[in-house]
Amino acid sequence: MVVGVEQRLAALSLVREGRLYDLGRVLDERAPVFPGRHFRQLLVPNPSPLGTLSWVADVVSTTTQVGTHLDALCHLSEDGRIHGGHVVAEVAGPSGFSVHGIETVPQLVMRGWLVDARGEHVIGVDALEGLEPAPGDAVLFHTGWGEHWDDPERYLSGQPGPGCEVAEWLAQRGVALTGCDTWSYGPVPAEHPDRPFEVPQILNVRHGVLIVENLDLGALAADGVREFCLILTHPKLRGATGAWTSPIALV
Repeated sequence: MVVGVEQRLAALSLVREGRLYDLGRVLDERAPVFPGRHFRQLLVPNPSPLGTLSWVADVVSTTTQVGTHLDALCHLSEDGRIHGGHVVAEVAGPSGFSVHGIETVPQLVMRGWLVDARGEHVIGVDALEGLEPAPGDAVLFHTGWGEHWDDPERYLSGQPGPGCEVAEWLAQRGVALTGCDTWSYGPVPAEHPDRPFEVPQILNVRHGVLIVENLDLGALAADGVREFCLILTHPKLRGATGAWTSPIALV
């Protein structure tokens, strides 16, 4: 991943007006979650107040791939191997991976590009006309599918997304991160039905490109923003396959 001082300074130079766009979703028990995942939040009051002082804490039980989240390079595998050729059985333990855990992903300040591709189920390279990402940039796709966020059944029923050609196009240009306003990345049903979720597999496993899912890109697209400074931070959970994030775009 090429995101150094020069890339950060170039990204910050795009901030001219000080407008901020919150690209993260509110995460609660009503949020759409992929089958097999869950989100539970429980308030726990302090059982023994200290004088007049008492407090309430939260216990959260969930998987890291819920809500707006960043996938680590150990999240997906192909034929039993994650990015870099590591065999899952050799680098995965009960409490996490020994390589490519989310703690190895730096906090990111980078130039971002928005592709507004509403109405396309499989987004092709024609949608990228005029886009000129440099190595270390981020490319986000607004499909409009995020409008179904408050209807989990509809939201999870399928999704549009970038196709395989787009994934290779992004990797060839050294894009460090990409994301969508959908619960996964790439079209569902897939363009090749016998190879589901091939697009994120191409990016994550073969090329080491980071992926962010469940973004809220509606306001950014509505205002016609195409280029911006993206700031994305995340908790550093050792060995984890992903982490929640609430990225912002600054223009």
